[in-house]
Amino acid sequence: MLATCLFVILIAVTIGFLYKADAHLEIDFLDVGQGDSILIKAPSGQNILIDGGPDKTVLRRLSENLPWWDRQIDLIILTHPHDDHVGGLIEVLKHYQVKRIVYSGVIHSSPAYINWLEQIKNKEIPLTIIDRPQNINFSADCKLQFIYPRKNLAGQSVANLNNSSVITKLIYKKASALLVGDAEQEVENEMIDQKVNLSAQLLKVGHHGSDTASGEEFLNSVKPEIGIIQVGVDNSFGHPSKRILKKLERANVRVLRNDLDGTIKMISEGEKWQTIP
Repeated sequence: MLATCLFVILIAVTIGFLYKADAHLEIDFLDVGQGDSILIKAPSGQNILIDGGPDKTVLRRLSENLPWWDRQIDLIILTHPHDDHVGGLIEVLKHYQVKRIVYSGVIHSSPAYINWLEQIKNKEIPLTIIDRPQNINFSADCKLQFIYPRKNLAGQSVANLNNSSVITKLIYKKASALLVGDAEQEVENEMIDQKVNLSAQLLKVGHHGSDTASGEEFLNSVKPEIGIIQVGVDNSFGHPSKRILKKLERANVRVLRNDLDGTIKMISEGEKWQTIP
């Protein structure tokens, strides 16, 4: 009995030490095929999941990138309710303890989205609608800025769901990452017109590298050093667009892609971003 208690105490102390010693921010762009799923590990220990890809592949990726004992997702953000973003989140709710969920509240009739919302209601998970710019502070020097939507879309049907994407900017000391979901050039231009500070070292390239996103003026505003494209191998959409790849090359952006690189792990101690092998 004493040995068991000592072992439990040792595990608890070790976990606490790892969280304190591991003072860096990590973003894992999970390889979930043709879809988006981003796992953020805050320096203070919180797990944030943005989108879940199309299916249960996300469970395998989470198990590969989280310790076996860590079954909690502190925050889930659904950028928009297309199946390649929401499908896997249904499985996440079944297998992880989810503390809070954020989304835009738009209406969509897909079975996956409706199923997901029903599970949230049944599990009584707090659900927050983003309808204006606001911040979540994970610690004194790490925060997540919600920069879009800038109006209330709750209960509305929108013509282009991509342009209802929840857009966030992650900041840790001097390091920054702009995560834009599938937002297209219409939203990019709207944010530019509204003088939103888009500058970021790392950009999650919009809409899987489609040429409907990543306009010239937008890229000039962001000035990214690194561009991450979440895209599946030999996908039927022709993503990423060759035109977008050329545009990123001209802007001297280092491009990483899930179809070529698998899960992409980025780490920062508050200055620059580095890849983890």
